[in-house]
Amino acid sequence: MDALAGLLDGPRARGAFLLRMVMEPPWSVRIEDAAPICVMCVTEGEAWVVPDTGAPVVLRPGDIAIVRGPRPYTVAHTPDAPPSAVIGPDGVCTTLSGEPLADRMRLGVRTWGNAPEGGTTVLVGTYRMDGEVGRRLLDALPELLHLPADAWNCPLMPFLGEEIARDEPGQTVVLDRVLDLLLISGVRAWFSRPGAEAPAWYRAMGDPVVGRALRLLQDDPAHPWTVASLAAKAGVSRAALARRFTELVGEPPMAYLTGWRLALAADLLRESDATVESVARQVGYSGAFALSAAFKRVRGVSPQEHRAGT
Repeated sequence: MDALAGLLDGPRARGAFLLRMVMEPPWSVRIEDAAPICVMCVTEGEAWVVPDTGAPVVLRPGDIAIVRGPRPYTVAHTPDAPPSAVIGPDGVCTTLSGEPLADRMRLGVRTWGNAPEGGTTVLVGTYRMDGEVGRRLLDALPELLHLPADAWNCPLMPFLGEEIARDEPGQTVVLDRVLDLLLISGVRAWFSRPGAEAPAWYRAMGDPVVGRALRLLQDDPAHPWTVASLAAKAGVSRAALARRFTELVGEPPMAYLTGWRLALAADLLRESDATVESVARQVGYSGAFALSAAFKRVRGVSPQEHRAGT
């Protein structure tokens, strides 16, 4: 795998919350959905994203913002506009006093706003659960990532704008995959900026020793790796690999392998009906008991609870 493929393979939207927001000033929406990540693109007009901490940013046509939850934030026509609506979990929209707004502001299929011909249009895609986006990727992102139109060139935005209001068979799956690609494209552009402070694991991929070790672990996680066998493949001593890997990646090789195996297992549990025993063997555990113990220790829930979404 290359420097990004293995770690960007995590985004897997499943029935993501997507809509086209059409607004005419004055407007301001408070986002309190606690979602792990939200992607916003402006196609017309402009919109301000105002985090509770940090500087607000303005989005203009072609710009993208990626907001990492779960902290609330505000989207408005100006950075100081007081909110008039609140978006809660699962996209439930109410007034500040809790009165439902969904019917009043529905403008069509996946289209919502205060004016059918409003001057501002924002495409919004929200991942609902933590498991849909790899924790390693989330931890590498700032709470508010902004890429202006001249900093990236992505043909997916016009496509999403066309698809988001369609009501065709399989449309939810199409939109989920487009959202995944849009997120990956934005993150890749963010890491590729001149002077960008890429995370340690991203920089480590360029190291001739640690990069090779990372690719070995990612390409064959089920192999019974030890630090010694990994070091032999990388062409260095066990001590040298352990020291350099921990220095560049931020954790020892076997800790990284555990996280990678559990991330793969989490996806398999949600995306297939394979037994826990089968999933365990696919990702390198001796059986269901070993996987369950590691899953509970690291993620705080059992594989069955993760599969059920509890």
